[in-house]
Amino acid sequence: MKIVRNIIGVIAGVLIGSYVNRCIVELGDIFSKSAGVNLITEEGLKAGMAFMKPEHFIAPFLAHAIGTLIATFIAALIAVSRRKIITRVISLLYLAGGAYMVAILPSPMWFNLLDLLVAYFPMGMLGYWLATRFIPEGNV
Repeated sequence: MKIVRNIIGVIAGVLIGSYVNRCIVELGDIFSKSAGVNLITEEGLKAGMAFMKPEHFIAPFLAHAIGTLIATFIAALIAVSRRKIITRVISLLYLAGGAYMVAILPSPMWFNLLDLLVAYFPMGMLGYWLATRFIPEGNV
């Protein structure tokens, strides 16, 4: 039963975290239109990157950070064992997605570094820490 609950925690965390990520990206696109470019698609991002200013990177960073935070928090709440390992695996999955985006999009180096160094593992560990405040490690 522990394994099943851990798997459910990972799946629920990743799905809900991804949904939160997507919602924040879409809201950011609404509020920070850049010269009428569609920032939701890969082609639109590549075309619009030259027109983007630092404020256009707030929503993507928040989406990555909050998505990872929510995913790890939910997974750690649901999981009954190996919670820290689960949050690290989820953080690694999100980091891999972020690294992929860095590889395919010509974004500024300051954003790439901020995103890769702050939005994934630190937020994942914060999600774990918050979850263990609600349900301590030995009480699941």
